[in-house]
Amino acid sequence: MPNTSLVITIVIIQAVCAVFFVSDIVLSVLGIRAHPISWQTREFLEIGAALGLILGVVLGWVAFRRTWARTHRAEQQLRAASGAFMELLEEHFDDWSLTPAERDVALFSIKGLSVADIAALRGTSEGTVKAQTNAIYRKAGVSGRPQLLSLFIEDLMGDGLLPQQTNPPRPRATG
Repeated sequence: MPNTSLVITIVIIQAVCAVFFVSDIVLSVLGIRAHPISWQTREFLEIGAALGLILGVVLGWVAFRRTWARTHRAEQQLRAASGAFMELLEEHFDDWSLTPAERDVALFSIKGLSVADIAALRGTSEGTVKAQTNAIYRKAGVSGRPQLLSLFIEDLMGDGLLPQQTNPPRPRATG
Protein backbone atom coordinates (compact mmCIF):
# COMPACT_ATOMS: atom_id res chain seq x y z
CA MET A 1 0.00 0.00 0.00
CA PRO A 2 1.50 3.31 -0.99
CA ASN A 3 -0.14 5.15 1.90
CA THR A 4 1.33 2.81 4.50
CA SER A 5 4.84 3.07 3.08
CA LEU A 6 4.47 6.83 2.86
CA VAL A 7 3.48 7.08 6.51
CA ILE A 8 6.31 4.75 7.57
CA THR A 9 8.80 6.87 5.60
CA ILE A 10 7.54 10.04 7.26
CA VAL A 11 7.82 8.51 10.73
CA ILE A 12 11.35 7.23 10.09
CA ILE A 13 12.54 10.58 8.75
CA GLN A 14 11.01 12.46 11.65
CA ALA A 15 12.45 9.99 14.18
CA VAL A 16 16.00 10.25 12.78
CA CYS A 17 15.82 14.05 12.83
CA ALA A 18 14.45 14.10 16.36
CA VAL A 19 17.14 11.68 17.61
CA PHE A 20 19.89 13.85 16.08
CA PHE A 21 18.68 17.12 17.53
CA VAL A 22 17.74 15.76 20.96
CA SER A 23 20.93 13.71 21.36
CA ASP A 24 23.05 16.71 20.35
CA ILE A 25 21.40 18.86 23.00
CA VAL A 26 21.58 16.16 25.71
CA LEU A 27 25.25 15.42 25.00
CA SER A 28 26.11 19.14 25.10
CA VAL A 29 24.21 19.74 28.36
CA LEU A 30 25.67 16.69 30.10
CA GLY A 31 29.17 17.31 28.71
CA ILE A 32 29.43 13.66 27.66
CA ARG A 33 30.99 14.31 24.31
CA ALA A 34 34.74 13.71 24.73
CA HIS A 35 35.80 14.86 21.30
CA PRO A 36 33.74 17.55 19.60
CA ILE A 37 32.80 16.81 16.01
CA SER A 38 34.22 19.03 13.32
CA TRP A 39 32.14 21.99 12.23
CA GLN A 40 31.93 20.58 8.67
CA THR A 41 30.48 17.29 9.94
CA ARG A 42 28.12 19.18 12.22
CA GLU A 43 26.93 21.38 9.32
CA PHE A 44 26.30 18.32 7.12
CA LEU A 45 24.35 16.62 9.89
CA GLU A 46 22.23 19.73 10.50
CA ILE A 47 21.59 20.20 6.76
CA GLY A 48 20.63 16.53 6.47
CA ALA A 49 18.31 16.76 9.47
CA ALA A 50 16.72 19.96 8.17
CA LEU A 51 16.18 18.37 4.75
CA GLY A 52 14.70 15.34 6.50
CA LEU A 53 12.27 17.54 8.38
CA ILE A 54 11.29 19.38 5.20
CA LEU A 55 10.84 16.06 3.38
CA GLY A 56 8.71 14.83 6.29
CA VAL A 57 6.48 17.89 6.03
CA VAL A 58 6.15 17.46 2.24
CA LEU A 59 5.37 13.74 2.52
CA GLY A 60 2.91 14.47 5.32
CA TRP A 61 1.14 16.99 3.10
CA VAL A 62 1.02 14.49 0.22
CA ALA A 63 -0.45 11.84 2.52
CA PHE A 64 -3.01 14.33 3.82
CA ARG A 65 -4.06 15.37 0.29
CA ARG A 66 -4.43 11.74 -0.84
CA THR A 67 -6.51 10.89 2.20
CA TRP A 68 -8.68 13.98 1.73
CA ALA A 69 -9.22 13.19 -1.96
CA ARG A 70 -10.15 9.58 -1.17
CA THR A 71 -12.58 10.72 1.53
CA HIS A 72 -14.13 13.26 -0.85
CA ARG A 73 -14.63 10.58 -3.54
CA ALA A 74 -16.22 8.22 -0.99
CA GLU A 75 -18.61 10.97 0.17
CA GLN A 76 -19.61 11.70 -3.44
CA GLN A 77 -20.25 8.01 -4.09
CA LEU A 78 -22.33 7.77 -0.91
CA ARG A 79 -24.42 10.78 -1.95
CA ALA A 80 -24.92 9.26 -5.41
CA ALA A 81 -25.93 5.90 -3.91
CA SER A 82 -28.32 7.61 -1.51
CA GLY A 83 -29.90 9.56 -4.38
CA ALA A 84 -30.11 6.41 -6.50
CA PHE A 85 -31.84 4.57 -3.65
CA MET A 86 -34.44 7.33 -3.27
CA GLU A 87 -35.04 7.30 -7.04
CA LEU A 88 -35.43 3.53 -6.90
CA LEU A 89 -37.94 3.84 -4.04
CA GLU A 90 -39.99 6.43 -5.92
CA GLU A 91 -39.92 4.33 -9.09
CA HIS A 92 -41.22 1.25 -7.28
CA PHE A 93 -43.79 3.27 -5.34
CA ASP A 94 -45.07 4.69 -8.66
CA ASP A 95 -45.15 1.23 -10.26
CA TRP A 96 -47.14 -0.12 -7.33
CA SER A 97 -49.50 2.90 -7.33
CA LEU A 98 -49.02 3.53 -3.62
CA THR A 99 -51.06 6.29 -2.02
CA PRO A 100 -49.16 9.09 -0.24
CA ALA A 101 -49.95 7.48 3.12
CA GLU A 102 -48.76 4.07 1.88
CA ARG A 103 -45.55 5.68 0.59
CA ASP A 104 -44.85 7.09 4.04
CA VAL A 105 -45.57 3.76 5.73
CA ALA A 106 -43.45 1.86 3.16
CA LEU A 107 -40.52 4.23 3.65
CA PHE A 108 -40.72 3.98 7.45
CA SER A 109 -41.02 0.21 7.16
CA ILE A 110 -37.95 0.01 4.91
CA LYS A 111 -36.08 2.15 7.44
CA GLY A 112 -36.84 -0.54 10.03
CA LEU A 113 -39.43 1.20 12.19
CA SER A 114 -41.96 -0.97 14.00
CA VAL A 115 -45.69 -0.75 13.39
CA ALA A 116 -46.10 1.04 16.74
CA ASP A 117 -43.39 3.57 15.87
CA ILE A 118 -44.91 4.24 12.45
CA ALA A 119 -48.34 4.71 13.98
CA ALA A 120 -46.94 7.16 16.54
CA LEU A 121 -45.07 9.14 13.87
CA ARG A 122 -48.07 9.33 11.60
CA GLY A 123 -50.61 9.93 14.36
CA THR A 124 -52.71 6.91 13.37
CA SER A 125 -53.64 3.64 14.96
CA GLU A 126 -51.54 0.51 14.70
CA GLY A 127 -54.44 -1.19 12.92
CA THR A 128 -54.35 1.46 10.19
CA VAL A 129 -50.59 0.99 9.74
CA LYS A 130 -51.05 -2.80 9.60
CA ALA A 131 -53.74 -2.41 6.93
CA GLN A 132 -51.47 -0.06 4.96
CA THR A 133 -48.49 -2.42 5.18
CA ASN A 134 -50.67 -5.31 4.00
CA ALA A 135 -51.80 -3.17 1.04
CA ILE A 136 -48.17 -2.31 0.27
CA TYR A 137 -47.11 -5.97 0.38
CA ARG A 138 -50.04 -6.96 -1.85
CA LYS A 139 -49.27 -4.24 -4.40
CA ALA A 140 -45.55 -5.11 -4.36
CA GLY A 141 -46.26 -8.82 -4.69
CA VAL A 142 -44.39 -9.77 -1.52
CA SER A 143 -45.41 -11.49 1.69
CA GLY A 144 -43.67 -9.23 4.22
CA ARG A 145 -40.98 -6.73 5.11
CA PRO A 146 -37.97 -9.01 4.42
CA GLN A 147 -39.16 -9.65 0.85
CA LEU A 148 -39.92 -5.95 0.37
CA LEU A 149 -36.37 -5.09 1.44
CA SER A 150 -34.90 -7.78 -0.79
CA LEU A 151 -36.53 -6.19 -3.83
CA PHE A 152 -34.55 -2.99 -3.25
CA ILE A 153 -31.34 -4.77 -2.33
CA GLU A 154 -31.46 -6.84 -5.52
CA ASP A 155 -32.10 -3.72 -7.62
CA LEU A 156 -29.26 -1.81 -5.96
CA MET A 157 -26.80 -4.64 -6.36
CA GLY A 158 -27.77 -5.35 -9.93
CA ASP A 159 -25.29 -6.92 -12.28
CA GLY A 160 -22.75 -4.12 -11.80
CA LEU A 161 -21.72 -5.16 -8.30
CA LEU A 162 -21.72 -8.91 -8.80
CA PRO A 163 -18.59 -10.51 -10.30
CA GLN A 164 -19.00 -11.61 -13.88
CA GLN A 165 -18.24 -15.25 -14.55
CA THR A 166 -17.25 -16.04 -18.11
CA ASN A 167 -17.01 -19.76 -17.40
CA PRO A 168 -19.34 -21.41 -14.93
CA PRO A 169 -17.58 -23.21 -12.08
CA ARG A 170 -16.84 -26.83 -12.83
CA PRO A 171 -17.87 -29.54 -10.39
CA ARG A 172 -14.96 -31.03 -8.49
CA ALA A 173 -13.94 -34.56 -9.21
CA THR A 174 -14.33 -36.88 -6.26
CA GLY A 175 -12.12 -39.74 -5.33
